Amino acid sequence: MQVYNTSAIVTGAASGLGNAVANALASEGVRVFGLDLAAAVEAAQPVPGVTFVAADITDVDDVERVVALAAEAGPLRTLVNCAGVAPSARILGRDGVHDLALYARVVGVNLVGTFNVMAFAARAIAETEADDDGQRGVVINTASIAAFDGQIGQAAYASSKGGVAALTLPAARDLAAHGIRVCTIAPGIVDTPMMAAFSDQVRDSLAATVPFPHRLARAEEFAQLALAVIAHDYLNGEVIRMDGALRMAPR
Repeated sequence: MQVYNTSAIVTGAASGLGNAVANALASEGVRVFGLDLAAAVEAAQPVPGVTFVAADITDVDDVERVVALAAEAGPLRTLVNCAGVAPSARILGRDGVHDLALYARVVGVNLVGTFNVMAFAARAIAETEADDDGQRGVVINTASIAAFDGQIGQAAYASSKGGVAALTLPAARDLAAHGIRVCTIAPGIVDTPMMAAFSDQVRDSLAATVPFPHRLARAEEFAQLALAVIAHDYLNGEVIRMDGALRMAPR
């Protein structure tokens, strides 16, 4: 699919994976609408071609507003969902039972929020003119290898990302009639601002667990894969692991 002179929505665009994707799409001549929470948007560095918009992916009104902006600048062809949260808590921990509100928040942001943006973006994409192959756009969601190899303390996170992975095929089948492809990327350990909080020793030990290459993934590599999925018209309904062959240990 050609994306030059089209519009895209990227969630979680103020930093990390989302920021890398927003930059990569903008460099391809895409008008990018980078959705993130207000505090993150205020702290974001300006990027040519990227319009940062403060919005909550779990809020229907916020999402409809951002989709309308992108569609008006249109044609809207691309959505890349990167927004997410990753707190850690055991089902039974030192402080008792896993907080249900925390569990619901993680699933609400990572899974329900992803679905919310996808649904409204798909509606706008479906209204655009199709290309010669009947294609109108592509949705890329972000899962995690925790969807398959969830570690101790990742019950909520793994549940939410497992849901994103499981959503891929039915979403692709649902949206096929509208010429919209749906794929999911499941990254391993990526060197994002979240990882910057860890010491070099911890980062090195994490990198050593990756079979090859023996390092953390780069956000730019995630963006590179996202662009490849967008360009490859026959990729649909697939969850792609980007993890250096890593299979996570229990802890």
